[in-house]
Amino acid sequence: MYRKALDLCRMSREIAAYVSHNKDLLKLYQSNSHRDIIADSLITDAILIPQKIAQAEHSESLSVRMKSAKFINIMTRNILSYCNGLEKDGVKEKEYLNLLRTEIKSFRKSFKAWRRSLRGGNDTTFGLNDSYGF
Repeated sequence: MYRKALDLCRMSREIAAYVSHNKDLLKLYQSNSHRDIIADSLITDAILIPQKIAQAEHSESLSVRMKSAKFINIMTRNILSYCNGLEKDGVKEKEYLNLLRTEIKSFRKSFKAWRRSLRGGNDTTFGLNDSYGF
C-alpha cells in the first residue's frame, strides 16, 4: 500500500505540473490562480498520505493508527475533489484526471484492507467511536 501511496504522489505531482500555470511547483502556494491553488493542494495532500501510513505503521497506539487512517481517508476524498475542481476550472485533458481517479479508487481498495488490519480485522466501528477522538 505504501508503494501505491508513492505512486499517487508521483502521479499527482506530474498532473499538477502539467495543469498549473506556474511551473515552479514549490511556489504554487504563492499564486493567485485558482488552478495553481488546487494543484498545490493536490500535491500537498498526496505527499501527506505516505507520511501518515508510515506514522500508523510505526505507532503502537491504536488511537494514533486510527487517526492516521481517518486522515488518509480524508486526503483521498480531497484528491478526488481536486480532480473535480481542476475539471471545472477548464482542464481539457480529462483523461489525466480520470487516470488519477482510477488510481485513487485502486488505492482505496488496498487502504480499506490495510485499515482493517490496524484493528485486527474489526472495522465495524471505524470513525464512529468517540473514545478514539473522532
